[in-house]
Amino acid sequence: MKIESSDQDIRTLLSSGYYKIPRFQRPYSWERDNIQEFWDDIIRDSPLDYFIGSMVVFKSGNQTYGLVDGQQRLTTITILLCVLRNTLDDYGFKDSAEGIHGVIERRNIDNKPEFILTPESSYPFFQDHIQKWGKPDIRITPLKEEQNLQRAFTQLQKLIEGIIKSIKVNTTIPEEQEPEQIKEKLINIRDSLLDLKLIFIRLEDEDDAYIIFEILNTRGKDLNLTDLVKNHLSKHLKAKSASVDQPKIKWEKTISTIQQSSVDLDSDTFIHYFWLSKFDYLPAKKLFKVLRKKVTKTKAKDFLDSLLRDANTYRSIHETSYGKWSKQEKRIEESLQALMLFRVKQQTPCVLSIVREYKEGKIKKKHLKGALIAIEKFHFLFTAVTSQRSSGGISSMYASLGRRLFEASDTHAAVDVIRDLKDKLRTRIPSENEVNALFPEIVYTENITKQRSLMKYTLVCFAKENKNDIAIDFDHMTIEHLVPQSMIGVDKYTDEIIGQIGNLVLVSEELNEKLTNKPFKEKKKIFLQKGYDLFPDIYDLDEEMAVEVIEERTEKFASIAYNKVWKI
Repeated sequence: MKIESSDQDIRTLLSSGYYKIPRFQRPYSWERDNIQEFWDDIIRDSPLDYFIGSMVVFKSGNQTYGLVDGQQRLTTITILLCVLRNTLDDYGFKDSAEGIHGVIERRNIDNKPEFILTPESSYPFFQDHIQKWGKPDIRITPLKEEQNLQRAFTQLQKLIEGIIKSIKVNTTIPEEQEPEQIKEKLINIRDSLLDLKLIFIRLEDEDDAYIIFEILNTRGKDLNLTDLVKNHLSKHLKAKSASVDQPKIKWEKTISTIQQSSVDLDSDTFIHYFWLSKFDYLPAKKLFKVLRKKVTKTKAKDFLDSLLRDANTYRSIHETSYGKWSKQEKRIEESLQALMLFRVKQQTPCVLSIVREYKEGKIKKKHLKGALIAIEKFHFLFTAVTSQRSSGGISSMYASLGRRLFEASDTHAAVDVIRDLKDKLRTRIPSENEVNALFPEIVYTENITKQRSLMKYTLVCFAKENKNDIAIDFDHMTIEHLVPQSMIGVDKYTDEIIGQIGNLVLVSEELNEKLTNKPFKEKKKIFLQKGYDLFPDIYDLDEEMAVEVIEERTEKFASIAYNKVWKI
């Protein structure tokens, strides 16, 4: 590995080459605190000979370098130069603005204008909306990286505006001298930027850059799993066409599929669960070390293709509207929604594997449905009701079952794994005494709303058990308190009693308006008149609906839940 190093400043660096941020680099990710710290260190404190660390590049052409380390800093410097250029131009200092633009864009050996810094991942947003002098030509819907770039630009712009405002409100500066004072201040900021000192490290071989990238951290943030996997795959998968970089396109589509989800999915977590659903059980921190050895050059393409396919599957099991589940798959979709409601994650590698094998035809709809319902029922009792924490045992169990399902040679072998899954879940279900003791803690009132969605889910499941042969639109039904909430605080009627499932039913919106805050005795008559039959047990309840009656009904529901509705 040939390495050359020299002391440089930003002025020399920008004047002597063109720099491309290659696709294996992570996107621009500096946040507000990073920008403010950069500003305070370099501009506000205005130190002489300020050292900003090293920049590592590899030679990719005549006067053209790929940037390995220093991306975040050089991108931020370029953004601030663009802000300074625009501001100088706005105040009529065109010559100074043109001078700054010369270290943003200049003519190359072919006499064509070329931006000195060119990031591949944010093309063409960075070039057209930030570096270009003038209004952008291309309308772009900014993704996460573009939003970070725009936020940095806006933050630096406001910091510059703050300096200008301080000059304008300074009563010791005559109004006619304000423009020159503004120009002088902006030029000082420009010079502070261009005089920044660094160590310039140049590598001759691009492959060496991938190795260095895995070792180095960009300033302020450690490399995450997504960065490392992207780098590893890029090392093995070179573009076969100068115009179409298929590996890059596949990677970007994979990550954007995850990041554009409405349920805030994380790409590191996706890669970890993807791995667990197919390969050895590993904690996230140890994954890359093993992945790097296992995903060799001959396996890299298949690995990336699998990631791309599973990104869509992974998103569809978390964001069910994205999955476009059919009417015949409605019960499957409901189970996936329930798992999201329970906020449980241990099952994800297994669920990912089950849905994958269904989409690939290894198992049938009935197998997928049965497996997901079993997982849903288990986690309602284990997670939602009794709030039990999993040791590593359940997580490793799910990962092992997911891997076995992936490795299953045919439908028969896959069905055996699903049968084993159900058996293992049955052995881990909490005891009936635990469920009975904790079931009353699922509570919903206007004062305690945290479990509203969970309570409605619970009521819907009981209602379906009572009317399993009739299609009902539960989305447009509301929770009705039999003893009205206006009784909270009267005698022994607390929020915890009024909000128990023993005091609740589901009703239509129309019926809810008729019931209002009437006593249960009057509500009972209305139920009879309307022929209400979703929860027919209410007709056997004492019309006074004492606290003890609510508690007894809650106990009854707990027993039915354990022995019937959520029984695997």
